[in-house]
Amino acid sequence: MDDSQLLRYSRHILLDDIGVEGQQRLIDSHVLIVGAGGLGSPVALYLAASGVGHITIADHDVVDLTNLQRQIAHTTERVGQAKVTSAAQAMHALNPEVRVTALNHKLDATQLNALVPTVQVVVDCCDNFATRQAVNAACVAHRVPLVSGAAIRMDGQLAVYDARQDTSPCYACIFPPEETPEEVRCATMGVLAPLVGVIGTMQAMETVKLLAGIGSRLTGKLQMLDGRGMEWHEMRLQRNPQCPVCGSTH
Repeated sequence: MDDSQLLRYSRHILLDDIGVEGQQRLIDSHVLIVGAGGLGSPVALYLAASGVGHITIADHDVVDLTNLQRQIAHTTERVGQAKVTSAAQAMHALNPEVRVTALNHKLDATQLNALVPTVQVVVDCCDNFATRQAVNAACVAHRVPLVSGAAIRMDGQLAVYDARQDTSPCYACIFPPEETPEEVRCATMGVLAPLVGVIGTMQAMETVKLLAGIGSRLTGKLQMLDGRGMEWHEMRLQRNPQCPVCGSTH
């Protein structure tokens, strides 16, 4: 790190858990963010501000006026622009040193299997079940940690699935791919604006901890936030030996 970086990241470096070595790990890291909306916005901004050296962000959508109630990486002036382009502008405004790769399309299984092995952490900020399953399968196949978040109405979820750990479940252990749920979308059900900020910021925090070498204590746990009552509930998760993605019988 040069003098400018030492100054920029000085508040991280002061932390015993990070220090110079941890910050250098962040600078040397590559993260994939899937989704540049309500969750992806705070994730992208905080990872850029934290000094993650290379961030790939994927989303096929464009900025819409209805997004601006909660998707803080975007602005009124950028309505109609690709979300990944808008997010990249916001990230560079915070930290011009970060390298951003913007993918303005959906990621299929082939693309994920090529991309996931090149990153240290994947952050799932998407809003559909099929993409979540595809992202999870690639993370399991290539033993890359997955930081998963979801938010709808006034309820949020957060979990870390770490395929490097033999005891860690994967997303499919908890949400089996053959049990396709009814899709829930903000456009039809609504979402409280700060809720996606809470969950997305926590996803960013767990990602920074994983990259810096602090680790995550959320592996094997599902945290659920009731935003109405502001209450957290936590479930301990176990690997399903019959899971079609990570199970020992697969």
